[in-house]
Amino acid sequence: MAIVDTTSTNTAVQDLFNTKVTTAQNNVASTASAATGNQSLGKDAFLQLLVTQLKNQNPLSPQDNGAFVAQLAQFSSLEGINTLNDSVNAISSNFSSSQALQASSLVGRSIITQTDKALVDTSKSMTGSVAVTSAVGNVSVKITDANGNVVRTIDMGAQSAGTADFIWDGKNDAGEVAAAGTYTFNATTKNDAGDSVALVTSLPATVTSVTLSKTGGEMVLNLAGGMGSVKLSQIQTIGT
Repeated sequence: MAIVDTTSTNTAVQDLFNTKVTTAQNNVASTASAATGNQSLGKDAFLQLLVTQLKNQNPLSPQDNGAFVAQLAQFSSLEGINTLNDSVNAISSNFSSSQALQASSLVGRSIITQTDKALVDTSKSMTGSVAVTSAVGNVSVKITDANGNVVRTIDMGAQSAGTADFIWDGKNDAGEVAAAGTYTFNATTKNDAGDSVALVTSLPATVTSVTLSKTGGEMVLNLAGGMGSVKLSQIQTIGT
């Protein structure tokens, strides 16, 4: 019986196999480099890498089914994330458009917001409110002008917890019409010890312009008469 030496044959087959595997690995690496470059891996590049990997896989040890399914799941997740990003961008764009439309409708409108200063047209009455935290026996509102002079003191009497409204007719304590301008409203009450306790006031203001956030934040309303600005969420009432 003839004896055949297969050592050289097996070595040649193994060398050929190793060459194929090395070539496949180089192809996958080249595809990854070409597909991604300096950018993040997108769905198209991911799919291209997956197809290249399948084309050049080891024929004696093909891709495991579990690993293949895991890669498909990753591709599906990537596709879902891209779709979600598109949806979020569309929502952000619609939100910006809605903000711009809302802003245009607020300019020139009268609002009520939490503040202690107001630009007052004393030729007509103005209405403000005081936040009363608990039932008290006396509440008063002291109105001072820009120079710190007390123009009028409004006695509101006993008030229960909640919001108490007051009206200033634009006149001083002498019954004369005060000059139009910026006034400060200080609301106070007395506690059981007889000490003065400050209360929060809400006053009217007019919106002159609106500042939109470039980062998707909240709108800021700029008020007339140098009254500063307030966020949209701080507005209690929007009038005409």
